[in-house]
Amino acid sequence: MAKAINETFLKAARGERTDYVPVWYMRQAGRSQPEYRAIKEKYSLFEITHQPELCAYVTRLPVEQYNVDAAILYKDIMTPLPAIGVDVEIKSGIGPVISNPIRSFSDVDKLGEINPEQDVPYVLETIKLLTEEQLSVPLIGFAGAPFTLASYMIEGGPSKNYNKTKAFMYAEPKAWFALMDKLAETTITYVKAQIKAGAKAIQIFDSWVGALNVEDYRYFIKPVMTRIFSELKEENVPLIMFGVGASHLAMEWHDLPLDVVGLDWRLPINEARGMGITKTVQGNLDPAILLAPWEVIEEKAKAILDQGMSHDGYIFNLGHGVFPSVNPDVLKRLTTFIHEYSAAKLSR
Repeated sequence: MAKAINETFLKAARGERTDYVPVWYMRQAGRSQPEYRAIKEKYSLFEITHQPELCAYVTRLPVEQYNVDAAILYKDIMTPLPAIGVDVEIKSGIGPVISNPIRSFSDVDKLGEINPEQDVPYVLETIKLLTEEQLSVPLIGFAGAPFTLASYMIEGGPSKNYNKTKAFMYAEPKAWFALMDKLAETTITYVKAQIKAGAKAIQIFDSWVGALNVEDYRYFIKPVMTRIFSELKEENVPLIMFGVGASHLAMEWHDLPLDVVGLDWRLPINEARGMGITKTVQGNLDPAILLAPWEVIEEKAKAILDQGMSHDGYIFNLGHGVFPSVNPDVLKRLTTFIHEYSAAKLSR
C-alpha cells in the first residue's frame, strides 16, 4: 500500500498557498553523496538505472538525508533514445556520445518508436517501487525536450555552441521538423508511461535551448513544445519547464500550457514576475554558492526566498544541478533553513 505523501510541493506547483516553501535540488540524487560514489565505483549510470531496487535507493537517498519535499527519478535524459535507434553511450568526464549522429532526412526517417513497457521496463518498475512502497514525498519524472535531445543527436555529443544543430535547423527545415515530431512522440509516450507508473509531477529539461534567440525559438521549437505540454496536460499532474541560460525565453515558456516556470540564477525572481510571469516559479540559487561559507549561502537563500514568497506558487531550487564537490551536510542545512525561515514568514 502506498504511503501517505507530503503534498506541499504539489500544492506550490499548482499555485496554491503552502505553510512553508517546498524545496528540492536538481541532481540531488547522486553526485555529491558518498553512498552514491561507492555505488558508482561498481556501476555505470545506465547499469544503475537498469536495476530498479538500486535506482530506487539512489533516488530515495536525498529525501532521507536532506528532508527535501520531492524526489526526482535518478536517470538520464538519454534513457529513451536507444529504444528509437540512437546508439548512445555515457562516457565519464564527457557525457553522452552518439556514434550514429543525424545528418539527413533519411537518418530521421530511420528512427523508430518507443514502447516504454517493452523498451524501458526498469524505469517504470523503479517508479512503482518508489511510489507504491518507499516515498513519503511526490516523485518527479522527467524527460529531455526535443531541441536538447536533437542537439546531442546532431552534434554527436556535448557542444559549446551547437553550430551543427543550428546549421541543420536552418538548412534542413523539413528534416528538422520531422525530427521534432519524432522526438515529441517519444517524449509524450515516455512521460505518459512515467505518470501511469506513479510519477506525480514532470519536469521537461530543455537544457541547451538558450542557444536560440526568441524568433527562432518561436518558429522552430515553440510549436512542438505546445504540442507536448498540451498532450501531457490531460494527465493532470504539474508540468515544469527548465533550461539553462534561457532567461530570454522565460515568457515564451510562460505561454505554454504548463504549471511551473523554472529559472536559472541569471534571472531574478522579482524580474521574472515584473515581466508578467504569474505561474508558479521554481529556482534559483546559483549552485556555485553552495561552495561558499554558510553565512553567504544563508544570505543569498534568504534574498531568493523573500522574492519567491511575494506570490503564492513558489518552489525553492538551484539554478542548475548540484556539483559533485558540494558537501551533503550543506544541502541538509539549507533545506532546514528554507523550511524554517519560510514557515516563520508565511505564518505572520
